Amino acid sequence: MESTLVNLKELNPEAGPRAAFGARLRSSREAHNWKQDDLAELIGYSGRHISAIETGRKPPTLRFSRSVDTALGLTGTAESFERTWGEIRNGSLLEGFPEYLGQEARAAEIRLFEVGVIPGLLQSPEYSRAIEEGHVKRGTITPEQATERVESLAERQAALVRRIPPMVIVVLDESCIRRRIGGAGVMERQLAHLVEFAEQPDTVLQLAPFAIGERRPFNRQVNLLTLPDRSVMSYAESQTNGHLDREITSVLPLVRAYHQLQAEALSQAASVAMISEARKGTPR
Repeated sequence: MESTLVNLKELNPEAGPRAAFGARLRSSREAHNWKQDDLAELIGYSGRHISAIETGRKPPTLRFSRSVDTALGLTGTAESFERTWGEIRNGSLLEGFPEYLGQEARAAEIRLFEVGVIPGLLQSPEYSRAIEEGHVKRGTITPEQATERVESLAERQAALVRRIPPMVIVVLDESCIRRRIGGAGVMERQLAHLVEFAEQPDTVLQLAPFAIGERRPFNRQVNLLTLPDRSVMSYAESQTNGHLDREITSVLPLVRAYHQLQAEALSQAASVAMISEARKGTPR
């Protein structure tokens, strides 16, 4: 039996996006004269799970939202719960990153630099899953959120498959291929994925070896986008904040430094050779 008084006290749509999602879910359910268990049976969840979503104690997932849309006949509409879920997800991302994703999906050229971990656009599903499972073990996200992140990354990668694909130029610090993520098998397949990436006609892959030392101009992630109108923007993030920059006076020095990085980095052929060597586990 539902406790109306408790739910009324907890369901405050103004408390935030998750609370608004829960309040709307309850309103839609009651409009169909369904109890929580009725809706739960229709979409393959428990009544307790429905209650947790409605009261905001548990965040909705993409799978859950799509299941509710199917039950309510809202799939593909402007009122869909999937759309609301997307707004919640974007609201939880670092500031500037949702806008960056929109620009990345239409960029003519993408230039990346990363230290320590393979960047998302080049991650294999197993590798990205291993990273998210690490977050789950530390208690920073739920298993459902981990699954959503892996699925969202796959969608982000798929968005680059276009009639005229963007040129994707990537420089990886050597630490990216030396740091083992997910065990030997996962890492070996990730390195194989890098080699496959380098073989594509619209990609460039280079490694910045440890040997370049202080000549490496960046110590953090760098994302540079060239848009169809040839304007350039940069995106950088810290642990808690992301920043999308369109100011030419601050973006141009990054572009210059990126060119200097490429000059110091190994050629693509030498980079692929180092990656292949790492796959075999042979000493350098």
